[in-house]
Amino acid sequence: QVQLVESGGGLVQPGGSLTLSCSASGNIFSINTMGWYRQAPGKQRELVAVIIDGETPTYAYAVQGRFTISRDNAKNTVDLQMNSLKTEDTAVYYCSGAYVETGATYQYWGQGRQVSVAS
Repeated sequence: QVQLVESGGGLVQPGGSLTLSCSASGNIFSINTMGWYRQAPGKQRELVAVIIDGETPTYAYAVQGRFTISRDNAKNTVDLQMNSLKTEDTAVYYCSGAYVETGATYQYWGQGRQVSVAS
């Protein structure tokens, strides 16, 4: 099993910044993909940013140039730095860890952190 615990987030005004952090524990040696997803009220969960071992991070078009994902393998953490936040970034943000084994994908989720952007 893999446990993902998120921290950070909160309420910020438009144009502000927030950081989300995710700490992974448990059977994490197989995890090669870490990412952040978000789900706004009434909408489906969507990918925000993902980082795969040895590869360049990938971002959703809506957050490119504003958000930065970073991973510290020594600490088993993945952070999401969010700058120039917009009201449409308001959502519950989820940390995810995943790996593929014998053709099957195993994906784990954190409990979610609220990010609210409002004046």
